[in-house]
Amino acid sequence: MRPARVRMASWFASAMALVACASVLAVSSTAPSSTSAPAAQGPSQGWVHAYAAFGAPPKYPREFNHFEYVNPEAPKGGTLFLGNPDRRSSFDKFNPFTVRGNAPAGVSIFMFESLTVLSGDEPQTMYGLLAEEMKVEPDLSAITFRLDPKARFTNGDPVTAADVKHSFDTLTGKHVSPVYSTVFGAAGKAVIVDARTVRFELRDHNVDTVFTAGSLPVFSRKWGVGADGKVKRFDEIVTEHPITSGPYTIALADSGRRFELKRDPNYWARDFAVRRGSFNFDRIVYRYYLDRAVMMEAFKAGEFNLIKEYSARRWMRHHQGRKWDDGRIAKQRFESKMGQGVQAYRLNLRRPLFQDIRVREALELTYDFENINRYKLYNRAYSLFNNTEFAAQGLPSAQELELLEPYRAQLPPAVFGPAYQPPRTDTGPNALRENLRRARDMLAQAGWKPDADGVLRNAAGQAFEFEYMSPEEGAVRNVAPWMRNMEKVGIRMRVRTVDFALYRKRLEVFDFDMVGIAGGDFTLPSASDFQGSYTSKSADEEGSNNLGGVKMRALDHLIDVMTAARTLEELRVVCRAIDRVIMHSHIMVPELYSAAQPMSYWTRFGIPKVMPGYFTIDTTEAQVAWPVTTWWIKDPAKR
Repeated sequence: MRPARVRMASWFASAMALVACASVLAVSSTAPSSTSAPAAQGPSQGWVHAYAAFGAPPKYPREFNHFEYVNPEAPKGGTLFLGNPDRRSSFDKFNPFTVRGNAPAGVSIFMFESLTVLSGDEPQTMYGLLAEEMKVEPDLSAITFRLDPKARFTNGDPVTAADVKHSFDTLTGKHVSPVYSTVFGAAGKAVIVDARTVRFELRDHNVDTVFTAGSLPVFSRKWGVGADGKVKRFDEIVTEHPITSGPYTIALADSGRRFELKRDPNYWARDFAVRRGSFNFDRIVYRYYLDRAVMMEAFKAGEFNLIKEYSARRWMRHHQGRKWDDGRIAKQRFESKMGQGVQAYRLNLRRPLFQDIRVREALELTYDFENINRYKLYNRAYSLFNNTEFAAQGLPSAQELELLEPYRAQLPPAVFGPAYQPPRTDTGPNALRENLRRARDMLAQAGWKPDADGVLRNAAGQAFEFEYMSPEEGAVRNVAPWMRNMEKVGIRMRVRTVDFALYRKRLEVFDFDMVGIAGGDFTLPSASDFQGSYTSKSADEEGSNNLGGVKMRALDHLIDVMTAARTLEELRVVCRAIDRVIMHSHIMVPELYSAAQPMSYWTRFGIPKVMPGYFTIDTTEAQVAWPVTTWWIKDPAKR
């Protein structure tokens, strides 16, 4: 099995993926969830310590002491050594919000904080962090946050409403990555009510944007202010250390290869319920590796402490040996309740080659997942919403048809039939051959005929060839079986391996034919994510997540309906309709998903007794990066 593809999700994407609809929740107590003094206004004014989707009460009451998936008595100390958790093989800036360059992964997890945090054992509930309380208008037109008076940046300054507004205005401005401006732009505008109170007047009146506002990363207005008192343009803030409120500060940054954080002993929220038992390591050290094989050997040698595996072949062959046998290293698949975004090969529909749906479906038919998945560790992706009730099922319901019928003439007929199922090659001895025959027939119908050498050419004599771009060193090996299948029908696919910086830049300007991308995990589907990935508007915005250049009026309308959903049933119906449209349009070649997260780790850690349901290992794609934020060193004296 090939390694996981580069993920689309940005550091805040999990918060965006949490909800698309909910109702206002009132809680009967007035004491805040932190150690702060009670607020003056009580529940009669709508102020709550937590906000949950669909009106379900939060699991944790206002007076709760800690989340269940932490050890509140976990000792502090020691050093956590990590490798680069994604394809960023180096870093050249500390600002994670701008387009150019790469910021270290750790700044998002350990330095930036938001107004609220999401619990890891509820699918969609946020609790106050920088904000001690929040108030949501009944019509979802606004959410107001009252900041905790104890909230402090690491320079000692209090976190004020002006800082929140500054952060919001900056992240919705023109000098940030469009991923951020698109998502946070849905939150409308930020209005300062007083020094400790800020109200977001939401552009889109839905709970998705309520949670978007709560997930806003807040930083000081002083970040980027020069010695002369002038503020740099935000995309010119590169090497200045962020002034944030999180539990760690930067201790060392060495040549883009080593990044160290140190725990702030004066961290303002260290005793708060939402932070108790978390952030237990005195230091966090990231080491960056250019090659995955070298990285694995470094892990075995003890250079860092845990490694999440994306390749089934490596999981079976490399995560074993004497150190596993004698217990120094443990190997475990951690099960998650997260919905699984589709991992797929994304086709750039801006290219004339891929604009015919028959061509795209033919490419799917040449992909032999069952042969590639010989270790049986993964499932074939069949939906945008794998492993959830939001995936299309059977024939469209009456409610789905009501949404789809106005666009019948513009949609593939298959949308109105059974839910999408990917082609299989394990249904008989000749299954692959039959798929290839069907692919050749479809290509012929689309005008692609084999020449004397068996190479497909169109009426103009153009050969059917394209490029698969990847930052993976083993990219050629990973797709070699697929390439052989394509060659059998006359298609030539070239593989181009590029470093991550160039890869990211080419993605931003849509300069590729095909790339492999893993969709982010989620609890409930996010309309904001879909707006950024599948609408006509986002297709023309460089730096957006609409990598395929998808432009469909039906999708634009359905995503508007998704944005306006007010009940779980409404969300379920529209998501299933969207799923039918996208999957039956064959805009990608779906690959795999897995709800389990395979990881090997050195057994030097204390681990909480309870595992959260919604978490990731070492990135920010879920509510909780559980191991790196809640585990602890059993014996800090030992490396």
